[in-house]
Amino acid sequence: MRTYSLAYLTANASTVPEAIAIAAELGYGFVGLRLQPNTPGSPFQSFIDDAVIRREALARLADTGVQVFDLEIIRIGETFDPAVHRPLLEAGAALKARAVLVAADDTDEHRLAQNFARLCEFMQPYGMTADLEFMPWTGVKNARDAMRVVGLAGTPKNAGILVDALHFGRSETSLADIAAIPHGLLHYAQMCDGQAGLHFTTEELIHTARQERELPGDGTIDLRGLFAALPPDTPVSVEVPNMQRTKVLGDWAWSQLALSASRKVLGDA
Repeated sequence: MRTYSLAYLTANASTVPEAIAIAAELGYGFVGLRLQPNTPGSPFQSFIDDAVIRREALARLADTGVQVFDLEIIRIGETFDPAVHRPLLEAGAALKARAVLVAADDTDEHRLAQNFARLCEFMQPYGMTADLEFMPWTGVKNARDAMRVVGLAGTPKNAGILVDALHFGRSETSLADIAAIPHGLLHYAQMCDGQAGLHFTTEELIHTARQERELPGDGTIDLRGLFAALPPDTPVSVEVPNMQRTKVLGDWAWSQLALSASRKVLGDA
């Protein structure tokens, strides 16, 4: 049986304690949390500076047995200081999180690799991996780019590459590229569906990624092929944001549908 984690974007209207409760009730073993904004002014979950939420979240983790898998998000731009993210990493250590999602905003590959190496070194005392996600509109557009950056960084022992099904289906990434990623770099993968292709504008790519993904099995991405190319024990982060459907159904019901669809696609139903 695979391990499933409830990603932040799937239940993004929920607080940290609410997300933990939803995960526990539906049978997710883990949750993913966004404890700092993806972009300036964008939503995130209160925890770092909220003592009440922190106490409640830690109590719910202890009571339910749900664990925290990944935290979001660290973006590496042209100028980058890993120490800026110390509060996120300290929160991750308190939550016993396993991974931090890393995005690349710098198109200078060598500078990006140097800063990724600095981040990995800075993160080592906190016990989490730094998982670089390729996204077709960023400085790391496909799996080959991610492999190259991690290699240029010296393949730090806590480095990882994050495979998101949507970005696999909308980038120049083949199943052979996925299979070529060393298993030691694959700490988890993100599950969703959508329309595959290389014809989308940057605006369309971002909109779908953040607001309009489809349930696994409802799109045209080769999900079975993708997950067959990954190690069979790769934890699955169920990341299916769909603002219209969650507005109608609510986070609990949508998270239930997303988990059920993911299990069906992967043969765990």
